[in-house]
Amino acid sequence: MKYDGNHALLECSIPGLPRKSGKVRDVFDLGDKLLMVVTDRISAFDVILPCGVPDKGRVLNQLSLFWLGFLGVKNHLLTADVGEYPEILRPYVDDLRGRSMLVRKVKMIEIECIARGYLTGSGWKEYSRSGTVNGEKLRGGYENASKLDEVLFTPTTKAAIGDHDEPIDFARTVELAGAETAKALKDATVGLYAKAAGHAAERGIIIADTKFEFGRDDDGSLILADEVLTPDSSRFWPKASYRVGSNPPSLDKQYVRDWLDSVNFNRRPPGPVLPDDVISRTREIYLKAYEDLSGGKLA
Repeated sequence: MKYDGNHALLECSIPGLPRKSGKVRDVFDLGDKLLMVVTDRISAFDVILPCGVPDKGRVLNQLSLFWLGFLGVKNHLLTADVGEYPEILRPYVDDLRGRSMLVRKVKMIEIECIARGYLTGSGWKEYSRSGTVNGEKLRGGYENASKLDEVLFTPTTKAAIGDHDEPIDFARTVELAGAETAKALKDATVGLYAKAAGHAAERGIIIADTKFEFGRDDDGSLILADEVLTPDSSRFWPKASYRVGSNPPSLDKQYVRDWLDSVNFNRRPPGPVLPDDVISRTREIYLKAYEDLSGGKLA
């Protein structure tokens, strides 16, 4: 295990197990299942920064577990109880506790499924230019951060690390996945967003947008996989500070993006080391997102 000076986990390695690393997760192949470990790495603008944010991985993992239980749909989770992990993982349980889960292997669908309930970010930029989002024409009169008349399904391609996801319209989604799968992805994405947004609203949080990923089980069933409704995959706005016309303060990594913009980061690797106060404030934001949405304290 590799930790930085703030005891943020930057890399997980387990001798004898094949590993694939993403921007934040290290995934180990256990033969019939996978071990997914959520590190404290943080990325912005598709660049992995050289420092970590303590407890970030635990927030992402435990918030995903909360949502998987709340949403109640078929998903990839087998267990997050380290006491049930295979013998080969026993020497590492202290590092894995709270930031990992065993998941079933599924055939992932290579499309990022994004639900937008509010017009912001790249969607707002496109609408400002052309009146469209992902090529779909919207009515006039929206402002930045406006609530959309209906939830939009705005998928993207799933890019490799260092590359950028590209928005695609529904017709292209059909070409890539087939008509039946494209419709299933859209229905699942919009339905899960609506259920989660309703819960979040009761907790004083607006889910402006979020990303889901899906796969297929051995029997062909659609499976919810990867992270679910975390500050890394979603835009969370406290209702108390929400105002139409400007970007509200958010409980996600927008704070880091804003700092990087303030130092004129060119959005190409290598990224800069974050100052201690930015790391500390980012940790606070992630913990607040977990506590507000789950109603509990981080274990």
